[in-house]
Amino acid sequence: MNRVLGVAGMFNYDDAFSRNIGWVTEAEQQRLRRSRVAIGGLGGVGGVHLLTLARLGIGGFSIADFDVFDIVNFNRQVGATMSSLQQPKLDVLADMARDINPELDLRLFPAGVNKESLDAFLEGIDVYVDGLDFFAFSARRMTFSACERRNIPVVTAAPLGLGTALLVFGPGGMSYEDYFGFEGCDEMEMAIRFLVGLSPGMLQRGYVADMSRVDLAERRGPSSIAACQLCAGVAAVETLKLLLGRGGVKLAPWGSQFDAYRMRYIRTWRPGGHRNPLQRLMCVLVARQLAQMARNKHHGS
Repeated sequence: MNRVLGVAGMFNYDDAFSRNIGWVTEAEQQRLRRSRVAIGGLGGVGGVHLLTLARLGIGGFSIADFDVFDIVNFNRQVGATMSSLQQPKLDVLADMARDINPELDLRLFPAGVNKESLDAFLEGIDVYVDGLDFFAFSARRMTFSACERRNIPVVTAAPLGLGTALLVFGPGGMSYEDYFGFEGCDEMEMAIRFLVGLSPGMLQRGYVADMSRVDLAERRGPSSIAACQLCAGVAAVETLKLLLGRGGVKLAPWGSQFDAYRMRYIRTWRPGGHRNPLQRLMCVLVARQLAQMARNKHHGS
C-alpha cells in the first residue's frame, strides 16, 4: 500500500485509460470515471470483476467480502498468491485495484453483504455485479431484491464448466425471484433451480472428467480460472453498456452462455422463468442425475 501511495503522483487518469478511447468516446470515458459499481464477493469471479472494471476506468466501487485467501483458491482467484495467504480478500483486492488506479473511490465492507450494511453498500450505485458464492442464496436474494427496489441493474456471470453463463436483471425485465422461483425451496432445490436458471442450455454437461467431484449437497464442484476470466470479460461489457446507456442489453428471461471447451454460444429465452416447461423438465433431469450420482457414491463407499 505504501508503494502505491508513493507512486500515485506519477498517475494520470487520461493517459492510463487512453487506449479505451475508440471503443468509447472521451466523454463516455469520463462518464465511466464518475460511475460507481458494487461487487458482492471477491473470490472466484468477484476479484477478477473488480480488476477488469478498474481497467475500464470506472472510478468508484463498493466491495464486500468477509473471507481470507486459502491455498485451495490458487486455481481460480486472481488475488490468491503465496504472499496473500490468510490475508483478507477485501484488503488484497483493494490494494490491487488501487495499484491500477490510485484515484479510485473505494468503499470497503469487511463483513460481506449483510442486512445491516446493505443500504450503505448500495448507496449511489449504478450497477451491481454479482460475485457471491454459488450457494450464498440468502445474501443473493436479499441483495438482488434490494437492487430491484432501487432500480439498480444486476449483472451475474457464472463460471460454469469451462465457460460462462450470463443473466442481467433490471427495470423492464423479469425479477430475480420470479425467474428462479426460490420461495419455499430447500437449499438443494434452490441449487438446482439456480444452476438450470443460469444455464438453460447446460452446455457444460458431458465433458466433466471426474463426476465424483460434483456434489451440490456438499457445496462442492470443480472450477477454473479460464471460466472466471471469461465471466469477467462478458460481465464488464454488459456493465459498460448499462453505464453508458448503449442499449442492446437483453434482460431476464433472456440469458446467454458461451462454452469455450465446446466453442459454442447460445442465447436462451425462458418466458415464465422457473415455470417454463423446458425449465421444469431440465430441473427434473438434473435432480435425477444428482440422485443417481449420490447412489453411485454410496454404493462405491
